[in-house]
Amino acid sequence: MKTDNTRVYKMSFAGVYPHYITKAEKKGRTKAEVDEIIFWLTGYNAQTLQEHLDHKTNFEDFFGQAPQINPNASKITGVICGYRVEEIEDTLMRQIRYLDKMIDELAKGKAMEKILRK
Repeated sequence: MKTDNTRVYKMSFAGVYPHYITKAEKKGRTKAEVDEIIFWLTGYNAQTLQEHLDHKTNFEDFFGQAPQINPNASKITGVICGYRVEEIEDTLMRQIRYLDKMIDELAKGKAMEKILRK
């Protein structure tokens, strides 16, 4: 089944980012931990992340311009939003769901070294 993910791809990363932080902070985690997950997954740093937030980059460009998707990202498995992340065929959607899954794990209290697949 091919779903049309265009709407998700065109969403502003800056529009969703505060929700990641809120989700983490509600569970006693921090913005710094959210950022560390994003840096690990994408290869961005504090400056480049901020530039994307300032420019309201959409998800398609945010992941498309990522310096380096972490080679260990393929170790991220499990269900998020009703889908097994490792079975999502569309690369971009899988990367977005990797991030969702990692933020979810953070909010569930998982240790950072487990979340970052170390």
